[in-house]
Formats: sequence, structure tokens, C-alpha cells
Amino acid sequence: MESTEAPPELSFVVPLYNTGEGLRPLLDAFRAMSLPETWELVLVDDGSTDGTAMAARQAVVDFPAAVSVVELARNFGEHAAVMEGYRHACGDFVVNLDDDLQNPPGEAVKLVRHLRESDAEVVYSRYAKKKHHWARNVASWLANCCATFLLGKPQDLYLSSFRALRHDLVGRIVAYRGPYPYVDGLILGATNRIATLEVEHSERQGGRSGYTLRKLIRLALSLLFDFSVMPLRIASVLGVLLCVLGGLILAEVVLETLFVGQRQLGWGSLMGALAVFSGAQLLMLGIIGEYVGRAFLTVSGKPQSLVRTLTTHVKPPSA
Repeated sequence: MESTEAPPELSFVVPLYNTGEGLRPLLDAFRAMSLPETWELVLVDDGSTDGTAMAARQAVVDFPAAVSVVELARNFGEHAAVMEGYRHACGDFVVNLDDDLQNPPGEAVKLVRHLRESDAEVVYSRYAKKKHHWARNVASWLANCCATFLLGKPQDLYLSSFRALRHDLVGRIVAYRGPYPYVDGLILGATNRIATLEVEHSERQGGRSGYTLRKLIRLALSLLFDFSVMPLRIASVLGVLLCVLGGLILAEVVLETLFVGQRQLGWGSLMGALAVFSGAQLLMLGIIGEYVGRAFLTVSGKPQSLVRTLTTHVKPPSA
């Protein structure tokens, strides 16, 4: 028999990765919330190796709201985990936040309230002062600069992983099944009704960030190659500039031969020119190869994510 229970008004999506001892404070923060709206919690374990998925299933047995625990088959990355969480979120408004409590659930509610009162389809958080490590802040700044150049992001918009979306927008972006999702790129391609709200950013409660250098590079490549052809255009411009440079050098050689006479050319300058032109060719081949490789993986069906188990807990009846 199908359930006739109405879907919740709010959905909180939290990707988990080796959350460990931080799981209990996270769930306690949600337990402490008192909301007039109905809500649900969607926990997505992104291939943790410390038993986070099992601990989450045990910890939410008596949770005061409906909970879905989605365990992915392996680590697919934060953006793939968020996308999978979006697919299991049923609320009219969906907000995703990290598992380290740097974005308290109370601030997530503020985002939803602001979204509901505006005509925007997504509300991004902005911080008066970020409490991330300086290296993470630098990486975020670079990613935002690239997004402005490659994706046409408004310059005054800061792309944060703490965001609230309307369900209609969520439905549009989860239709993307490519193996390298970049949530902000999908959002920017699906709507221009974007708002921001300043919220509190707390100190990390414990543990360390799950982002490694390899994952940051993989995310940067997704930003560069999955949602823009700008690198190909840059390679084309570079090729034109090098052709012009080569033509100028050739013209200089011809003029020098005609008016000065043929002279012994320097070995160093010759090797330097070869290095520049050869390096440019390899760079352009690498850019084209990256696009071809990603297209091949997409066509061959490389999965965006794979769900190992899905556990749901309904809200217990009120006393």
C-alpha cells in the first residue's frame, strides 16, 4: 500500500565522509531544532572507511524527524554525494550543509526562510569572516575567479557549498548524469534567479577536511572542462598568437638576410623557440585529450555515483 503522508516542507542534505566522533554532535544539533514546518534529514555517506554509515543508521533510530541514510559504494566526491542527496530529498526547499558544523543547522533555516520570502530559486551563503584554513580559502578564491571567467558567474556572487534550493531547481539539476558533477556549474546553467544571505561561519568542531590535493585538482578539472569550452577557445587563441609570433620571426629572418646578410644563428635561441612551440602544442593536445577522455567516459556510462544501501526511518508518532 502506498504511503499517503505528505512530503516534508524542508529537506536537509548532509554528505558524510569519515565523520567519526563528529556524527553525534551533528545529529544533536538537528535534534535541538524546533521548527513549525515538517522536515527531513538526508545523510549521504560518501564511501567512509571508519564505519560512519553503520553509526548513522544506529544513531537515527529514535530521531525526531524522518531520516534517509544513503550509503555510496565508494568515495565519489562531495559533489556527487550532494547530487545523490538531492535525488532522495522530497522537501519543497532543500538545503545542503557540511558535516563539520561550521554551518550550524540554525543558519540553514535562515537560508530557507530567505529563499521562501524571495523570488529566487537558490540562496547562497556568504560569510563576514570565513573560519576555513587559509589554503582552503585560497582555493575557494581561485575557484570563484575561474567560475566568473568560465561560467559567467556574477562577480559579486560567492559560490559556497552551503546553499538552499527550491525543489523545482533541484529537479532540473539532478537530471544531469555525467560522471563529473559540479553542483554550482549546474545551478548557474539552470537558473539566473540567485540570491545571497550573510550567515554565521563557525569554527570546525573536530576532525579534518576530507579534501585532499588530488580531490581539489579533480574538482578544478571538473570546473574547467565539464561546463565550459573556454579552455578550447584559449588554446585556439594561443595557437593564433604563436602563429603570429612565428610569422614575425620568419619575417625578421628574411629581412635580416636581405639587408644585413646571413649570419650564424644561435643554438640557444633555436632551442628556446622549439621548447615554446613544442610546449604549446602539447598543452593544446592535453586540453583536447581531456575533453575527449571525459566525453568517452560519459558515453561509456561511467557512473556519477552508486548506492550500496538506502535506509529510511520515519518520524516517530507524537506522544
